[in-house]
Amino acid sequence: MTAVAPRVVLVGPPGAEVTATAAEVADRLGLALVDTDALVEEIAGTTVAELFWDRGEEVFRAFERDAVVRALEQGGVVALGGGAVVDPATRDALDAYRASGGVVVFCDVSLAHAVPRLGFNAPRPVGLGNPRAQWQTHMDARRPLYEAVADHRVDTDERTVTEVAQMVLDRLADEGSTP
Repeated sequence: MTAVAPRVVLVGPPGAEVTATAAEVADRLGLALVDTDALVEEIAGTTVAELFWDRGEEVFRAFERDAVVRALEQGGVVALGGGAVVDPATRDALDAYRASGGVVVFCDVSLAHAVPRLGFNAPRPVGLGNPRAQWQTHMDARRPLYEAVADHRVDTDERTVTEVAQMVLDRLADEGSTP
């Protein structure tokens, strides 16, 4: 079976460096990077943060769902936003992509390695809550979703973006999906 438009789709939580890894994979394959957060901003005409905070998560997720569908219709290497997998329609679109021969890779990261990547080591005002606990809560809820939509898992802990990109390329080679 031949893979549909994207060569590979990368998913994972904040701190897994999904977009940076996807950019490296795209560069090494000579393909375009398709970042769903950038597509959301293009479609909505505003930043992801402004959309999320000004119009709410439900509106943001609708734009994100549209961005994922568009991304899966394009070529290149796709980087999904960390929460995209919470939407059932997005998971269905990823399942259809995989059923047609597409490859999804889950870039995994532990809290200990996500913290410095996301800047959670910086002091925070008390009113903002505990970002580490919030990250872990989201990850606990999303891990089964990442695992369900992915063909492969790569561990990003203690690895550079270049090393993780090579692991993704190795998975593609195993699938017979490299150009």
